Amino acid sequence: MNAWALLYDELNMSDLDWVSANGGFEYTPEPPTGNVEITADGFVWPVDVQEDLKQKPKNKSVYKYNEDKILQEVKDYVSDTYRAHYNSANGTQTLDLIESVGDAAAFCRSNILKYASRYDKKGSARMDIKKIIHYAVLLYHFNGLDKETIERGYETF
Repeated sequence: MNAWALLYDELNMSDLDWVSANGGFEYTPEPPTGNVEITADGFVWPVDVQEDLKQKPKNKSVYKYNEDKILQEVKDYVSDTYRAHYNSANGTQTLDLIESVGDAAAFCRSNILKYASRYDKKGSARMDIKKIIHYAVLLYHFNGLDKETIERGYETF
């Protein structure tokens, strides 16, 4: 079976055809075997897995690589840029002027390339990455992606 065959089946078979081709409407799973326990939420777990889960402390963080701390560091960096020398007394940033002439997205893309190409060659690697992330967020904004609700294209999750 390949992708074309699956596509053909999807386009040319009704749901009833598919059910009939796959053995009918009813599916009865095999009963669990071995040393198992059915939990209150209906999951079937081998008892040794249940015991293992009880003994290991649950990690409350969903992040494996300290992403929450890194994102907080980037957020702090971005906040500091609003107090930096690129901000005028009235709150106008250079990027506001660049946006007013329609070049904000290109400016952000160019800065991503700049900081990525000089990564760890001038200043600190950590700061270069924070700048890349900041300009990527700005590029996301200036392309209107922060306002869209429908995902499209080839993105995978």
